[in-house]
Amino acid sequence: MKYLRLIWNVAKRECKILYKNPIYGFCMVIFPLVALLFFTSMMDEGLPEDMPVGIVDLDNTSMSRALVRRLDAFQNSRVVDSYTSVAEARRAIQENRIYAFLYIPKGTTAQLLASRRPKVSYYYSLTSLTGGSLLMKDLKTIATLGSAGVGQGVLSARGLTDKQIETFLQPIRLDVHQIANPWSNYNIYLSAVFVPGIMMLFMFLIAAYSLGMELKFNRGKEWIDVADGNIIVAIFGKFLPQALVFLALIFAYEYYIYEVLQFPRLGSVLMVVLLAVLQVFASIGFGIFAFGLTPSLRMSMSICSLWAMLGFSLAGSAFPVMGMDEPIQALSWLFPLRHYYMLYQITVFNGYPLIDAWFHLVGLVAFTLLPWFVLRKIKNAMLTYVYIP
Repeated sequence: MKYLRLIWNVAKRECKILYKNPIYGFCMVIFPLVALLFFTSMMDEGLPEDMPVGIVDLDNTSMSRALVRRLDAFQNSRVVDSYTSVAEARRAIQENRIYAFLYIPKGTTAQLLASRRPKVSYYYSLTSLTGGSLLMKDLKTIATLGSAGVGQGVLSARGLTDKQIETFLQPIRLDVHQIANPWSNYNIYLSAVFVPGIMMLFMFLIAAYSLGMELKFNRGKEWIDVADGNIIVAIFGKFLPQALVFLALIFAYEYYIYEVLQFPRLGSVLMVVLLAVLQVFASIGFGIFAFGLTPSLRMSMSICSLWAMLGFSLAGSAFPVMGMDEPIQALSWLFPLRHYYMLYQITVFNGYPLIDAWFHLVGLVAFTLLPWFVLRKIKNAMLTYVYIP
């Protein structure tokens, strides 16, 4: 009971600090909510739509114009302009007015009808990787449809049946099954790592900031005295209010994406709750550990910022970790966001049992326990260190 009373006293003191300093309210509630709404609303359509495409149609026949209309009808593409030369269209790409263009040379229709295999070219910019890749798919499809349409007309004129024409034009039919995200919805797999990653960034920073402010304003001795000299009690009491606020925030995020936005979830509610708890505890644990390594407000927050930013690259959502160099693959284990993302993928998104991701579970638990190794150093800093700006 004594320790519970001491934790309660420290927690009440921390609540007063959180109330008096508005930066806590902004960084713990407002900014994470803004990030949540920004990312989920930015990609609410699932895929980018109506990306600008140009046309260089030197053939100008009914068939080439039909190809242009089909391209404009695609969900991702919107034909915004027509150019008289490849150089003019290329300049438009370089000026970022269009992302791609289709080049139909003069005589394309005549060569197709004569079975001479004309060349239709398409150019796309990969400066924007997502936009370029999606438009490349549309342009490739429209080029294939053009040749298939002419081939269908020629074969039909020769007296072949529809079944024979279909077999000739497409001898192998693809049966494509996209697992877990059949809509190719970018919002489902990007928001699931970007938003938690930003929330983890704020947890890192607030944990280091709150300890640094005790040192900066010379409140460290008072904080330790309220905990009766017990640094474990002091840590528990100080970060209990923060953990509760962040847990409420994470639960609100999960309710929003699963119940409002209807993100797919094959895992149980228990797994969702467990992942939220591990995310909060591991993030706060790393922030405390960063301050314990370098008991300096500026240095500890710099470490937290760097670790959070690198975590986005090494989480494996944008580029698979297995495709990285082996030293980088090994380094990915040092980032909490990587373990969070893998646990989410395995147990929540795909619904596999927790035993399949036990090593990532251990990783998050390890980050939660990291402060244990620097508790003595934190106490020493609060009692003896002098703040240096």
